[in-house]
Parts: sequence; C-alpha cells; structure tokens
Amino acid sequence: MRVAIVGCTHAGTAVVTQIALTHPDTIVDVYERRGDISFLSCGISLYLEGVVKDPNTLFYASKASLEALGPNIHVHLRHDVLSVDSEHHTLAIQDLEAGNKYTTKYDKLVISTGSYPVIPPIQGISIPRVLMCKNYDDALAIKETAADARRIAIVGGGYIGVELAEAYSRTGHDIVFINGVRRLLSHYVDEPISQQVEHELAAHGVDAHLHEMALRFDSDDQQVYVQTDKNEWTADLAVVCVGFQPMTELVEGQIELNHDGSIHVNAYMQSSNPDIYAAGDAAAVHFNPTGKDAYTPLATNAVRQGKLVGINLFGNKVRYMGTQATSALRLYDHTLACSGMTQERALQHGFDAAAADLTIDYRPNFMPTTAAISMRLVYNRANRRILGAQFYSTHDVSETANTISVMIQNRNTIDELAYVDMLFNPHYDHPWHYLNMLGQAAAAQADRDAAN
Repeated sequence: MRVAIVGCTHAGTAVVTQIALTHPDTIVDVYERRGDISFLSCGISLYLEGVVKDPNTLFYASKASLEALGPNIHVHLRHDVLSVDSEHHTLAIQDLEAGNKYTTKYDKLVISTGSYPVIPPIQGISIPRVLMCKNYDDALAIKETAADARRIAIVGGGYIGVELAEAYSRTGHDIVFINGVRRLLSHYVDEPISQQVEHELAAHGVDAHLHEMALRFDSDDQQVYVQTDKNEWTADLAVVCVGFQPMTELVEGQIELNHDGSIHVNAYMQSSNPDIYAAGDAAAVHFNPTGKDAYTPLATNAVRQGKLVGINLFGNKVRYMGTQATSALRLYDHTLACSGMTQERALQHGFDAAAADLTIDYRPNFMPTTAAISMRLVYNRANRRILGAQFYSTHDVSETANTISVMIQNRNTIDELAYVDMLFNPHYDHPWHYLNMLGQAAAAQADRDAAN
C-alpha cells in the first residue's frame, strides 16, 4: 500500500509512527510545505519568557527521525500539495525548492494539514509590528521584535493570549491586554473563574481591557497604535491571537466539510471518501457532551486521531472515543483546568444546564499547608448528567480535570460523582475527596431546584 500524508505536525507525526510500528512494508510519503515538522506551539510562551532557551528544542521529531523508522518512509519537506484528484487517487505537487511540479499516486490519503491562525477583519492587521502567534517562524519574529520593546499589546483572550500576557509580565514588559469580542477564556470557563483569572493578571501588572474591541492598527518605525471601540493604545509591538481555523481548502468539494470548514470523519477517522482519512486541526472531533461534531484544535486530540488513522488505514479496527476537550493552563502559581462544556455553552446548545460552585481547601487545615480550590460543576437538570467542570487553584488540579473527563465520557451523573470511590490520605485530601464534595453540592442544589 502507498499512503500519502499531507501535513506533518502532531497528527501527521502520529500517523507515520503508528504505520512504521505495525505495517513497516507500507510506502509512506509525507508532504510538508514547511521546512520543519512537529513543532510544539504550546511552548512558544515559554520560549518568549526565557524558560525555554532554544526554540529548536520545541521540535519533537524531524525528517531524519521519521525516516529512521523504516526504509519505506519518505518525508518531503518544502513540498506543497497543490490539488487532490480523489477519483484517480493522485496528488499534484510542487517542490518549493526546485520549483518543479509533478503528479504522484496514492492508495490511501491522510489530510493532517492543521490550521491557520484566525486573521480578524481589522484594518491594518498585516502592517509591520503586528504579528500572529502560531508556528516556529512566528515565535522567532515575536522574540526578535520584542527584544527592544518595552510595551506589548496582546489582542485575544484565549489560552495563548493569557499565556503571552503572563510570559511578558514576568520579563518586565508593560502589557496592554485587549479582548472584547467574548469574555476572557469564555470557551473554557464561566464568569466566576474567568474573573479570578482577570484578578490574577491585574495583580501581576497586566493592564487588561477586556471589554474593548480592536478595530484598527497603525504603525510607524517604532510603535504600533491599536484603535479600539473605546480608546487608542500605543505599544512597541502587537501580537494577535484570536483563534484558529481548519486548513482544508485542498479537499473542499471532494469530501464532506462542516460549516466551519473542518473535515467530518466517522468513528474510524475516515472522511466521506473511504480512501481519505483526516486527523488533527483539519478535522472535527466528536464532542461527547453534545454527541455532535465540534472544532477543538488541541494537540491531545491530534495525537489520538493520528494514531487511530495509522491503525484504521489497514482496516477499521479501533473506534474514536471522542473528546471532552480537556485542557489546562498554568498561570503564575495557579493551575486552571477544565473539561466538557461551560454552563454558558451548554445553554447555547439547548441543555437545561445548571452549575454548582464550591470553594474548599483540598486537604485538612491541620496539615502544615493547604490551598483553596475554586470548582464549578455543570450538569443537565433533566437527567443530572455531568456536562463539564472547571477548577482553579494554587494546588495542581490538572489530573482532577482528567477524572471529570472520564466521567463525562462515561455519561456519569452528579450523584455518581458524589459517591465515587476516592482515596483518603491527609497529605492529599479529606475523608470526602473534594470532587465528592463538589458532586454532593451539585446533587443538593439539584434536589432543592426539583423541590421548588
């Protein structure tokens, strides 16, 4: 079999690795328009802050390391796939170094092209000193431009925007943080925890303007000017990070795409064309809280989907379990972790959603130290099923989100969370684990609502 893989970051790398492990006789051709593969963009803020000294360490695979997996693996860097002819199983390709174009055949095709950073419709978005944040080149450009900068404007209130605001506040820069289309981290947390994040940023000197919409950029040789619907802000550099969109125009009209441009795949990561599979940021996920497709560009989704593609190319064997979009953010000395839906998002999807809030120390006060955990549990009033949860604390609550992820996937209820078996040791928790107590608070709230 000859397998062609278009794009090679998290998903593409996982496909190649799996094929090499179980089907080494397969001929694998990887086409990547960039000159590198497998860049961990989640490490950009660590590089800009100086925690990671060498950006090249953020690559976890290379052309050489993948081709070393077997003699039938061929990684073609700086090769752009111009078109796909799914009827005849051919690709039109241009070698960007040599300039020549050619056509090649495939038996199975994997689309792992990834995503673009969303470029908002703001006048002046492409002028000098206004940069995006997505890949290795962006990281280098931001680092170079910020070298002599004192004041940096960050536009966008998702994970990347918050991480950049933190990173540059740690390096002594003045930060103007602008986010006005949606609430800060609105995709991940509801307002109570969002407000705590706002307070933490403010406590570290971040000048946040989270209810202003950027409308226009201007710049000169030294500064950039950000015009919002309320003010004009001056900075030495502006970084725009307002989200991502799937890079799927290559297969538009040939396979089924969702309204957001993501590729619809079945439980085996197979597109509407049985010989075309998709994984990573180009593909939709099956979002378990709703039971529907969603666009959730996370590295964790990409590596799982890529491994499944590498298995199912040779016969559909392992089903995709779907995702709860579980994620975490480190903010100064706090951890924010979440899984599933916010209450706001659940209501938008038509659920009769309620949320129970609880703040409690994670372990007994007789211990030398403890820390409070702010928790929110989102559930469906109709059947008491867990829809999502959010956690925020100086205590490491990242694995707590993983526990909730499994419970959402298994369609557990708040009552089951209230009594599920959890260990007890004063080093780690109370006789009732804080997750049990969160479930009990939600169950009591639901009982009161039902009685009324």
